[in-house]
Amino acid sequence: MNNKKKNEGQTDFSYYGLYLLDYLRTNKFEQATDTAFIRERADRAAETYEKARLEGYPADGAQEQAMDTLLRGLHYSRYAILREVVENEFADEVPEEKREAFVLKLLPLVGNVFSVYDLSDDNFALSSDYDLLYTELTGATVLYLDEYGV
Repeated sequence: MNNKKKNEGQTDFSYYGLYLLDYLRTNKFEQATDTAFIRERADRAAETYEKARLEGYPADGAQEQAMDTLLRGLHYSRYAILREVVENEFADEVPEEKREAFVLKLLPLVGNVFSVYDLSDDNFALSSDYDLLYTELTGATVLYLDEYGV
């Protein structure tokens, strides 16, 4: 029954819609509950695939273009970046079984750190800003752990 409720309203999503929904949920993007956003992105991805095929691209090439359209601007979620920091820098301090809860608890508290960075830039991880954000999140996590622990 829980599964049925979780999947309610999703049965009419296309392949791209379901893929995007899963991606958004897994990476804890705010848009995970925005049905209109998901449908619009999925429709654009399907159109991109169809156009590419009509232009002679092989199925794999058309699929790559469609996925690029589907995920453009969604490569870096706040959750995924913070989780990476916690996993890489605090593996000894935050046990694996507590990381999910810890990241979810810490995430709203470091929102202001994220606010000055453009996570929608698909090349964000290659920029010096990514290194600055990573460093700031590491510092914020140290402060939190010193004050409150896990």
